[in-house]
Amino acid sequence: MGAVRQGRERPLTVHHLNQLLLVCSLVLLIAVAAVRISSRSGLPSLLVYLAIGVAMGQDGVGGIQFDDAELVQVIGYGALVVILAEGGLGTKWKDIKPALPAASALALAGVAVSVGVTAAGAHYLTGLEWRQALIVGAVVSSTDAAAVFSVLRKIPLPSRIAGTLEAESGFNDAPVVILVVAFSTAGPMEHWYVLLGEIALELAIGAAIGLAVGWLGSWGLRHVALPASGLYPIAVMAIAVAAYAAGAMAHGSGFLAVYLASMVMGNARLPHWPATRGFADGLGWLAQIGMFVLLGLLVTPHELGDDIVPALLIGLVLTMVARPLSVVLCLLPFRVPWQEQTLMSWAGLRGAVPIILATIPMVEGVEGSQRIFNIVFVLVCIYTLIQGPTLPWLARKLRLGKSDEAADLGIESAPLERLRGHLLSVTIPEGSRMHGVEINELRLPAGSAVTLVVREGRSFVPLPTTGLRRGDELLVVATDPVRDAAEARLRAVGRGGKLAGWLGTSDEANGNRR
Repeated sequence: MGAVRQGRERPLTVHHLNQLLLVCSLVLLIAVAAVRISSRSGLPSLLVYLAIGVAMGQDGVGGIQFDDAELVQVIGYGALVVILAEGGLGTKWKDIKPALPAASALALAGVAVSVGVTAAGAHYLTGLEWRQALIVGAVVSSTDAAAVFSVLRKIPLPSRIAGTLEAESGFNDAPVVILVVAFSTAGPMEHWYVLLGEIALELAIGAAIGLAVGWLGSWGLRHVALPASGLYPIAVMAIAVAAYAAGAMAHGSGFLAVYLASMVMGNARLPHWPATRGFADGLGWLAQIGMFVLLGLLVTPHELGDDIVPALLIGLVLTMVARPLSVVLCLLPFRVPWQEQTLMSWAGLRGAVPIILATIPMVEGVEGSQRIFNIVFVLVCIYTLIQGPTLPWLARKLRLGKSDEAADLGIESAPLERLRGHLLSVTIPEGSRMHGVEINELRLPAGSAVTLVVREGRSFVPLPTTGLRRGDELLVVATDPVRDAAEARLRAVGRGGKLAGWLGTSDEANGNRR
């Protein structure tokens, strides 16, 4: 912190501010370019952002000395709120509803199994004291959906797997944070049944507040006309942050509150929804970039050498024993096929959350907290590097991500509020079975129609007999009552072709059943 303290002694001038803005802009541009690199290589972007932070740190070319764990924790919590809000807004209730029981079991009982097994391995294999071992076990028990789906985004998965992993990652942050704080608090640890009661109470309070704030916020945004459309995205994010604050102040789980409130608003068909989603997505990326760069700055690479072997051993126990055991035990009542259990076991990627949670014992002054942080940092980097690129391969081997499966349509919706309708922008990808289907064979519901086709840079109004091709972009106008049915029908034809609905492909409102 020497460089930081010296900087505070000098007056901040406009020149210094310009230099700071230039550095921040360059870091953001590099980080945005890194998204392209990660998408081509199959690596989760978190590793690239961490590398940028490490390169700027005291052992890198930047030479910045930074060791303020408390500041990182505060900023990390704020970033997690934004990331959970963005994830909740993008979560479709119809997708996770069937997987909700299994995801809840993994987020609660699965975390308990993972913490116990990993802590035992950390204690007996690496010699960590029980408190330190329990902290490590709790810290690494939280999964990261962003890391998982950044790798699997190009592989079509059964909705049960995708929904379970997505809901689990949204729910398991809350109990893990409670456990880490409890284990890191000074004094004797509470009995397990007392701790379970506190976790249940905090989760119940957070869930109640999140659902209530989400419903009230949705009702208000639908009935109160704001003076400018650009205020709606800001209002949605403000409501999500308010849910976190209210949950935390009520001694409940603020993380669960913000996720549930955002999910309620995300399924409420709010005004100016495309702008809101774009704004939330941009904030989510900004939060991830800033958070990972700070975490990279906090680590000291030359101090990691002694912790590589313990991290490998603990990660091996977590990946090969704790995670598979928790998946098998928690999914036993749901009769999930072994192929899906295998993929969900390997898909338990750890992302930013464990590294942020590893700063809690540092702030609380737990003995050996620096070693805990180093172990978690190495574990996340190494096992993400191993699991990330191999997830698509494993999905194909288990025949859960078939290369010949029809690609889903890209559909964006813009509300036509005064006309009480919606304008759907549909992109037909390479793998879509909509190729060759004529306009009249789409059998769109009454109240919707294809009004324009853009093909090879040329736009034209289609005839009923116009055949569609891969790469076409369609503009579909749908009245408000049939908007969902029209989108569902388009997705069904994209997967099943012109005979969708007659040969087993459903075009009901959920649009993703087979």
